[in-house]
Amino acid sequence: MKAARKLRNFTLVASLAGALLCLPQMSLASGFEAGSPAAQPANQNSITSGAAARLNGKQFKNVSVSVENGVATLTGTVELYQSRIDAAKRVMKAKGVTAVNNSIQVAGASISDSELEKKLGVKLAYDRVGYGNVFDAITLKVSNGVATLGGYALDPVSKDSALTLAATTPGVKNVVDQIQVDPPSPLDNRIRIEVARAVYGFPSLNRYAIDPAAPIRIAVQNGNVELFGMVDTVADKNVAFLRANGVPGVFTVKNYLAVANPPAEKE
Repeated sequence: MKAARKLRNFTLVASLAGALLCLPQMSLASGFEAGSPAAQPANQNSITSGAAARLNGKQFKNVSVSVENGVATLTGTVELYQSRIDAAKRVMKAKGVTAVNNSIQVAGASISDSELEKKLGVKLAYDRVGYGNVFDAITLKVSNGVATLGGYALDPVSKDSALTLAATTPGVKNVVDQIQVDPPSPLDNRIRIEVARAVYGFPSLNRYAIDPAAPIRIAVQNGNVELFGMVDTVADKNVAFLRANGVPGVFTVKNYLAVANPPAEKE
């Protein structure tokens, strides 16, 4: 009896050991182990589908996406540069995407640099009228469809607004951001207001406040004032400088005002 019982126990232990030894083989054969060749393609296909689902707008109809090792590659064309930016932002939010390689090309309309610069310049001139745009002095240069924005913005909102205008203008292929935001300062805020009053309150200069797109623009950084824009005469340019320089707390004044009708040089 004891011998039979020992034999049955040995048989049971052997059977359990054999079953345990088979488990890793079954797991490997099933293809569900993390990192297995069968699991990776299925997972990448799922991530790609999720990323593609985020490009459901008509502006992305010519855009394709593929994902490998978490990196999403975008190819194809869009009409606006802003759509190129938006595509990358949307895909970056897809589950499983860790980075985006944006190879989308901006097709859009073909416009000469001079025409594009003029058109975009008008938009920027009227941007944020009524929100202190007289204190924005943003410059623009267009070359081969690339719009480079520089100069000064009163605050981050003004800067973002200018960049968005450029990115949503047909014909712009790329946008280079070189805009500096004036540092926040109660002292500078006071100087801005007082310089504006001193300049626009002078009889020969108050006409520059009539057209909101063509003011004398005032940029202030740490008590240093810079004047931008276009005036009619050299006298107006000089008076604007003197008025700004007379405001208490102003350290320096740089006068970049252009003159529309400069006097002819004597031969």
